[in-house]
Amino acid sequence: MKPHSVSSRSVSQPAAMTDSTPVVRRTREQILQAIREAAIAEFSSHGFKGASTQAIAERAGLTKPQLHYYIESKQALYDELLYALLEAWSAAFAFDPALDDPAQIIGNYVRRKLDYALDNPALSRIFTNEVLGGGLRLNQYWPVALSSTAQKVDLINAWIAQGRMRSLDARVLLMQIWGMTQHYADYAVQARVMLECADDQPLDREHIARELTTSVLLSCGLAPI
Repeated sequence: MKPHSVSSRSVSQPAAMTDSTPVVRRTREQILQAIREAAIAEFSSHGFKGASTQAIAERAGLTKPQLHYYIESKQALYDELLYALLEAWSAAFAFDPALDDPAQIIGNYVRRKLDYALDNPALSRIFTNEVLGGGLRLNQYWPVALSSTAQKVDLINAWIAQGRMRSLDARVLLMQIWGMTQHYADYAVQARVMLECADDQPLDREHIARELTTSVLLSCGLAPI
């Protein structure tokens, strides 16, 4: 979000107040966080076109004019959320340089990707919705994604050349990992039904992680860790 020039003063929240109702005040940082969470929920549920600044404002406990005091536009808010997500992905999903064992590196990568999908399903769906919509707002991101992917591909190809894993298409492997892990965010409803998971119970993360990691490592000709 690119807020207008504002101070860090506390701001009164819009609400129907009575004489006996205490005024609830939040700091600027708390309000920006509320806006971010509201925007993630709205964009994830309705996409960019379907989300409205009125709905975002209501979720954040603001009036629409108050919301626009903190953001330039719906487009600017969406772009900031999208690019913050992409930057977080680039940092979180790098191969661990402290490790040397291909099985550990790939296994840890699968686990981090799955954890992010399960911990941030709404954010993940924003990206997926953008791709399904043609991905026009991702044009600035693709060079970064390609560069990050190329680094992983080079390392995987080096392992193959050294005889440390079977010969395969490294780019296809990475896309398979992406699809397998992203599924639990984008198709959470289906995952819960197929795994017979009650509405009030969380998915068995450890079981899913173990099965996915084992499947990926075996496909690479590596022993499961």
